[in-house]
Amino acid sequence: MYLLRHGQSYFNLHFTETRRDPGIEDPELTALGREQAQQAARALEEREITRIIVSPYTRALQTVEPFLGRGVPVEVWPGVRERTAFVCDVGSRPDELAARFPRYRFDHLPPRWWHDEVESEAETVARAEAFRAAMREVDHETTLLVSHWGFILALTGISVMNGRFIEYDLASPPPENLVWRP
Repeated sequence: MYLLRHGQSYFNLHFTETRRDPGIEDPELTALGREQAQQAARALEEREITRIIVSPYTRALQTVEPFLGRGVPVEVWPGVRERTAFVCDVGSRPDELAARFPRYRFDHLPPRWWHDEVESEAETVARAEAFRAAMREVDHETTLLVSHWGFILALTGISVMNGRFIEYDLASPPPENLVWRP
Protein backbone atom coordinates (compact mmCIF):
# COMPACT_ATOMS: atom_id res chain seq x y z
CA MET A 1 0.00 0.00 0.00
CA TYR A 2 1.20 3.52 -0.76
CA LEU A 3 0.61 6.37 1.70
CA LEU A 4 0.98 9.90 0.33
CA ARG A 5 0.82 13.01 2.47
CA HIS A 6 -0.84 15.90 0.66
CA GLY A 7 1.34 18.62 -0.85
CA GLN A 8 2.20 21.84 0.97
CA SER A 9 -0.92 23.82 1.87
CA TYR A 10 -1.14 27.49 2.77
CA PHE A 11 -1.50 26.37 6.40
CA ASN A 12 1.76 24.40 6.16
CA LEU A 13 3.54 27.36 4.57
CA HIS A 14 2.56 29.81 7.33
CA PHE A 15 2.75 27.37 10.25
CA THR A 16 6.26 26.26 9.28
CA GLU A 17 7.44 29.87 9.29
CA THR A 18 5.69 31.08 12.46
CA ARG A 19 4.71 27.93 14.44
CA ARG A 20 1.31 29.66 14.86
CA ASP A 21 -2.05 28.65 13.45
CA PRO A 22 -2.78 31.13 10.63
CA GLY A 23 -6.54 30.48 10.93
CA ILE A 24 -7.15 29.18 7.39
CA GLU A 25 -10.09 26.77 7.11
CA ASP A 26 -9.68 23.88 4.65
CA PRO A 27 -6.66 25.45 2.89
CA GLU A 28 -5.67 24.87 -0.71
CA LEU A 29 -2.28 23.76 -1.95
CA THR A 30 0.41 26.32 -2.63
CA ALA A 31 2.23 26.34 -5.97
CA LEU A 32 4.91 24.20 -4.31
CA GLY A 33 2.19 21.83 -3.04
CA ARG A 34 0.82 21.41 -6.55
CA GLU A 35 4.34 20.67 -7.82
CA GLN A 36 4.84 18.14 -5.01
CA ALA A 37 1.61 16.41 -6.10
CA GLN A 38 2.89 16.28 -9.69
CA GLN A 39 6.24 14.88 -8.52
CA ALA A 40 4.51 12.20 -6.45
CA ALA A 41 2.38 11.19 -9.43
CA ARG A 42 5.52 10.92 -11.59
CA ALA A 43 7.36 8.93 -8.90
CA LEU A 44 4.46 6.47 -8.67
CA GLU A 45 3.89 6.33 -12.42
CA GLU A 46 5.43 2.85 -12.83
CA ARG A 47 3.71 1.42 -9.75
CA GLU A 48 0.47 -0.47 -10.06
CA ILE A 49 -2.32 1.50 -8.40
CA THR A 50 -5.83 0.11 -8.69
CA ARG A 51 -7.61 2.21 -6.07
CA ILE A 52 -7.18 5.65 -4.55
CA ILE A 53 -8.61 6.59 -1.16
CA VAL A 54 -8.52 10.27 -0.28
CA SER A 55 -9.49 12.51 2.61
CA PRO A 56 -12.24 15.09 1.90
CA TYR A 57 -9.99 18.07 2.72
CA THR A 58 -9.27 20.36 -0.24
CA ARG A 59 -5.51 19.91 0.06
CA ALA A 60 -5.82 16.13 -0.25
CA LEU A 61 -8.30 16.30 -3.13
CA GLN A 62 -5.98 18.67 -5.00
CA THR A 63 -3.06 16.29 -4.38
CA VAL A 64 -4.99 13.48 -6.11
CA GLU A 65 -5.61 15.51 -9.28
CA PRO A 66 -2.36 14.50 -11.08
CA PHE A 67 -3.37 10.84 -10.60
CA LEU A 68 -6.77 11.18 -12.30
CA GLY A 69 -5.42 10.43 -15.77
CA ARG A 70 -4.71 6.85 -14.67
CA GLY A 71 -8.41 5.99 -14.77
CA VAL A 72 -8.26 4.57 -11.24
CA PRO A 73 -11.38 4.82 -9.04
CA VAL A 74 -11.13 7.48 -6.34
CA GLU A 75 -13.00 7.02 -3.06
CA VAL A 76 -13.47 9.90 -0.60
CA TRP A 77 -13.24 8.60 2.98
CA PRO A 78 -13.76 11.00 5.90
CA GLY A 79 -12.15 8.52 8.30
CA VAL A 80 -8.70 9.19 6.83
CA ARG A 81 -8.91 12.93 7.56
CA GLU A 82 -6.37 14.88 9.60
CA ARG A 83 -6.41 14.86 13.38
CA THR A 84 -8.47 17.92 14.28
CA ALA A 85 -6.08 20.25 16.08
CA PHE A 86 -5.96 23.51 14.05
CA VAL A 87 -8.35 25.78 12.15
CA CYS A 88 -7.18 24.15 8.89
CA ASP A 89 -8.92 20.99 10.08
CA VAL A 90 -12.34 22.59 9.66
CA GLY A 91 -13.54 21.12 6.38
CA SER A 92 -15.87 22.22 3.63
CA ARG A 93 -19.48 21.06 3.30
CA PRO A 94 -20.11 18.25 0.80
CA ASP A 95 -22.12 20.52 -1.53
CA GLU A 96 -19.21 22.99 -1.65
CA LEU A 97 -16.75 20.17 -2.34
CA ALA A 98 -18.99 18.77 -5.09
CA ALA A 99 -19.09 22.16 -6.80
CA ARG A 100 -15.29 22.50 -6.67
CA PHE A 101 -14.44 18.86 -7.41
CA PRO A 102 -17.15 17.46 -9.73
CA ARG A 103 -15.13 14.30 -10.52
CA TYR A 104 -15.57 12.96 -6.98
CA ARG A 105 -18.61 11.74 -5.05
CA PHE A 106 -19.47 13.46 -1.77
CA ASP A 107 -23.12 12.42 -1.33
CA HIS A 108 -22.16 9.88 1.36
CA LEU A 109 -20.65 12.57 3.61
CA PRO A 110 -22.66 14.18 6.40
CA PRO A 111 -22.82 18.00 6.26
CA ARG A 112 -20.14 18.19 8.95
CA TRP A 113 -17.78 15.24 8.37
CA TRP A 114 -14.83 16.59 10.40
CA HIS A 115 -14.43 16.34 14.17
CA ASP A 116 -16.20 19.05 16.18
CA GLU A 117 -13.43 19.77 18.69
CA VAL A 118 -9.75 19.04 19.13
CA GLU A 119 -9.45 15.33 18.50
CA SER A 120 -7.50 13.34 21.04
CA GLU A 121 -4.51 11.29 20.01
CA ALA A 122 -6.41 8.18 21.11
CA GLU A 123 -9.32 9.05 18.78
CA THR A 124 -6.95 9.49 15.84
CA VAL A 125 -5.22 6.19 16.61
CA ALA A 126 -8.64 4.49 16.80
CA ARG A 127 -9.52 5.83 13.33
CA ALA A 128 -6.19 4.56 12.01
CA GLU A 129 -6.84 1.13 13.51
CA ALA A 130 -10.34 1.05 11.97
CA PHE A 131 -8.77 1.87 8.61
CA ARG A 132 -6.15 -0.87 9.08
CA ALA A 133 -8.92 -3.39 9.84
CA ALA A 134 -11.01 -2.30 6.83
CA MET A 135 -8.02 -2.56 4.49
CA ARG A 136 -7.14 -6.05 5.71
CA GLU A 137 -10.54 -7.18 4.37
CA VAL A 138 -9.82 -6.06 0.79
CA ASP A 139 -7.03 -6.24 -1.77
CA HIS A 140 -5.03 -3.25 -0.52
CA GLU A 141 -1.52 -3.84 -1.88
CA THR A 142 -2.16 -1.59 -4.90
CA THR A 143 -4.10 1.07 -3.01
CA LEU A 144 -2.89 4.66 -2.76
CA LEU A 145 -4.03 6.57 0.32
CA VAL A 146 -3.78 10.36 0.12
CA SER A 147 -4.04 11.64 3.65
CA HIS A 148 -2.41 13.79 6.33
CA TRP A 149 0.49 13.99 8.74
CA GLY A 150 -1.45 12.99 11.88
CA PHE A 151 -3.38 10.14 10.29
CA ILE A 152 -0.33 8.63 8.62
CA LEU A 153 1.60 8.99 11.88
CA ALA A 154 -1.17 7.22 13.81
CA LEU A 155 -1.25 4.43 11.22
CA THR A 156 2.49 3.90 10.79
CA GLY A 157 4.46 5.77 13.46
CA ILE A 158 6.24 7.61 10.62
CA SER A 159 6.25 11.41 10.24
CA VAL A 160 5.88 11.97 6.48
CA MET A 161 6.71 15.33 4.91
CA ASN A 162 4.36 17.17 2.53
CA GLY A 163 4.17 15.60 -0.91
CA ARG A 164 6.11 12.48 0.11
CA PHE A 165 4.93 8.90 0.01
CA ILE A 166 5.93 5.70 1.70
CA GLU A 167 5.22 2.07 0.97
CA TYR A 168 3.50 0.47 3.92
CA ASP A 169 2.70 -3.11 4.86
CA LEU A 170 -0.50 -3.32 6.91
CA ALA A 171 0.88 -6.46 8.54
CA SER A 172 3.35 -4.21 10.39
CA PRO A 173 2.51 -3.88 14.07
CA PRO A 174 0.70 -0.70 15.11
CA PRO A 175 3.09 2.02 16.29
CA GLU A 176 3.79 2.68 19.95
CA ASN A 177 4.87 5.88 21.74
CA LEU A 178 3.93 8.31 18.97
CA VAL A 179 5.46 11.81 19.00
CA TRP A 180 2.64 14.24 18.12
CA ARG A 181 4.69 17.25 17.06
CA PRO A 182 4.44 18.37 13.42
